[in-house]
Amino acid sequence: MKDVLEVRQVSKVYEGQRGVHQLDFTMERGEIVGFLGPNGAGKTTTMRMITGYLHPTEGSVLVDGLSVHDQGRSVRSKIGYLPETPPLYPDMTVQSYLKFVANLRDVPVREVKLRISEMVSRLGLQGREKQLVRGLSKGYKQRLGLAGAIIHKPDLLVLDEPTSGLDPNQIIEIRDLIRELGENHTVLLSTHILPEVSTLCNRMLIINQGRLVLDGSPQDLGSAMGDRFKVSLEVKATEQQLLHVLTPWEKAQSEVIANASSSSNGSSTVRVRLTGGTSEDFREELFYLLSGAGLPILEMKQENLSLEQIFLKLTTSEMTEAEEEVSTPAEQIQDTNDMESKASVDSVSDSGEASK
Repeated sequence: MKDVLEVRQVSKVYEGQRGVHQLDFTMERGEIVGFLGPNGAGKTTTMRMITGYLHPTEGSVLVDGLSVHDQGRSVRSKIGYLPETPPLYPDMTVQSYLKFVANLRDVPVREVKLRISEMVSRLGLQGREKQLVRGLSKGYKQRLGLAGAIIHKPDLLVLDEPTSGLDPNQIIEIRDLIRELGENHTVLLSTHILPEVSTLCNRMLIINQGRLVLDGSPQDLGSAMGDRFKVSLEVKATEQQLLHVLTPWEKAQSEVIANASSSSNGSSTVRVRLTGGTSEDFREELFYLLSGAGLPILEMKQENLSLEQIFLKLTTSEMTEAEEEVSTPAEQIQDTNDMESKASVDSVSDSGEASK
C-alpha cells in the first residue's frame, strides 16, 4: 500500500537547539495514528513541518510522493489541518465560513454548494447554517473546524488536540467523527488523552525531546518494550495442588495472590499471577498443563503495561512548555517571508496557528 505521508530524517534547529531530531516514519492510507509526547517534545513543530508552515532544517516531508518544501501548493491541497484552536471567524455564519474555506481550497465553483451541504450533514451542523460562529458552543466550533479541514477532500488529515476542553458528550461525538473520517482519510492525531489513542488509533508514535522513541500498535506496545508476558488466573484447586504443578514449570514463575473456599461444597480456588521469562505468549501451554492435571481454570487474563506506564517509561524527562518551539527573530522573519510567498489557500491554517 502506498504511503500517504513520509517523514524522512527530519530535524529542526532553533539557534543551536534542536526542536526535533532525525524523525523518520511513514503513514499508509486509511491509518489513524496517535502522536504523543510531553509538553516541549516537538509535536507542534513536527505538525507544522508536515503541513508546510515550517521548513525542516534537515530531511524531507512527502505527501503522496510530493515534497512539502518544493511542491507546496500541490501538497497543501492534499492536507487538512485542524489546530487546537480552530481558525474560525466569529462574525461569519456557518454557511459563509464553509463557502469562504471552499473558495480558498480551490473547490470547483460548481461543487461548492454540494460540498457545503455534505459538510453540514456529515458534521451534524443541520439547522445552524445561518448561525454566527461566535454563538456556537466549543463542540460545534470543533465540528465546524473539522468541516473546514475536510471540505476539499484531503488525503491526509492532521488534528491537534481535537477534543481538548470539550465535555464528555462532546468528546464522544468528536471521537465518533474522527473514527468515521479514518475510513476515507489518513489521520495524524495529536493528543494528551492516552485512552483516546486506544479508542481511536491503530498505531501510535511517541516523541520525547525531539526524538521518536516508539512506533507501534497500542496492543503490541508491551512486547515492543520487552515487557515479560504476564497472566493472572483463578483455578479450582488448593494452593498445594496448584503449586505442585506450577513450581516445576520452567516457562513462568508463579505468585499466589489469594485463596478462597466455599463452605457449601468444600471446594477451594486459588488466584495466581504467572510471569514468563520473555514476552512469549504461554497461555495455550498453561491451559493444557492445568487441564492435564485435572485443575479447572475458572478465569485467565493477560496483564499488560498500561499506556500510562509505557508513556512514563519513555518520557521520563519533560521539558517546560516554555521551551517548546521557540525560534530566533531571524528565523521568525524567514518563516514569515515563507508564509507570505505562499498562495492564499494557507490563510485559514496560518491564522489558526497564529492564534495558538
